[in-house]
Amino acid sequence: MSESETGLLALTPPYYAVIFSSLRREGDAGYGAMSEQMVALAREQPGFLGMESARDGLGITVSYWQSLEAIRQWKGQVDHGVAQRRGRQDWYSAYRVRIALVEREYGMM
Repeated sequence: MSESETGLLALTPPYYAVIFSSLRREGDAGYGAMSEQMVALAREQPGFLGMESARDGLGITVSYWQSLEAIRQWKGQVDHGVAQRRGRQDWYSAYRVRIALVEREYGMM
């Protein structure tokens, strides 16, 4: 994995992308702290390759993984499950999760 000064990742395919698109509710209600905890926890998971995120009304976070099994393990991680429940109850008015196999990557940094 390589990260440029821009914060963009350069990965070697094939790998998987989990694309989380969301609309937030008003207020923080602990979201910022939980988000930081989840990023730190994800980085410790086997098969985690990196993450990119942006929010301007619509939030999009893309996490990259070596395998579908690594994604399943992350989805089942206990603390991540707590964050998912809080997200549905407190933080998001709407969200979608998409999982995709990345077969090719190119760009400039």
